[in-house]
Amino acid sequence: MRTYWNTNGGLTAINDWEPNCWIQVTCPTEEDQTHLEKQFNIPDYFLSDISDTDERARYEYDDGWMLIILRIPYVKEIRSRTPYTTVPLGIIHKRDVTITVCYYETNMMIDFVSYQQKRGEGFTDYVDMIFRLFLSSAVWYLKRLKQISSLIDKAKRNLDREVNNESLIGLSRLQDSLTYFVTSIRGNETLLSKLKFKLQIDELDADLIEDVNIEMTQARETTNIYSNILESTMDTYSSIINNNMNTVMRTLTSVSILMMFPTLIASLFGMNLVNGMESNHYGFFIAIVISVAVSGLFWWIFRHKRLI
Repeated sequence: MRTYWNTNGGLTAINDWEPNCWIQVTCPTEEDQTHLEKQFNIPDYFLSDISDTDERARYEYDDGWMLIILRIPYVKEIRSRTPYTTVPLGIIHKRDVTITVCYYETNMMIDFVSYQQKRGEGFTDYVDMIFRLFLSSAVWYLKRLKQISSLIDKAKRNLDREVNNESLIGLSRLQDSLTYFVTSIRGNETLLSKLKFKLQIDELDADLIEDVNIEMTQARETTNIYSNILESTMDTYSSIINNNMNTVMRTLTSVSILMMFPTLIASLFGMNLVNGMESNHYGFFIAIVISVAVSGLFWWIFRHKRLI
């Protein structure tokens, strides 16, 4: 889907392309890709790189075109091993053409457009727009991290009541999401530091870059904190599970030993040998009493040693 935005003095939708407007392409179809390549002569591999979900944050130049790939947060609507992940957002620019391409519909881009419309100032130039996209991505990383923190707290409350596989698997998936986040944020920070020396930056852009650096640093440090907390939590519950398993195995072993004594005594008196109990009318009861006495003695010893 293609949307054309006039960025002068605000953000308003227009019907067709105009010089210095912003072309927003979301979930592009083959028709959209063909249109962009034919009308603007964009290198075809630009769109292929953006469609690669594993593409790292970077920039490059080709035939006067500049491609910037920014990693932005994304929440999968369907059940997945990694509910929170990151996807590439491509920014393509050449003279009076500025295009953003994302193969996923993200809340970040919807919010970005809404915020800029409320702001009512538009963009001073394409550089201002690029750094505002960086700022928006950092803010949305922080928003998603708050959601992840809430999910971690919920899983920990469930595990406090009962250690179950579902909650542990949920924590493991959140750990994967945090790994994607911290890797993407570091890539965006590296990309930002390089773009500061490649783009024509004025005083306003410098202030905006400072804001972006602050937000990205906070997002990276918050991600590291949550990742460390989650790793510590997983280790703690792993130790709890191992301790519970040891307790169960110790109890079962003690019970097995206690059950061994009646079996041993019954086997001794049941052998086809002379033992003095063959003609005794109370032989069965004597064997029962001995079994109970021996088992009771060892049960008391195990309780005293806290083995059962």
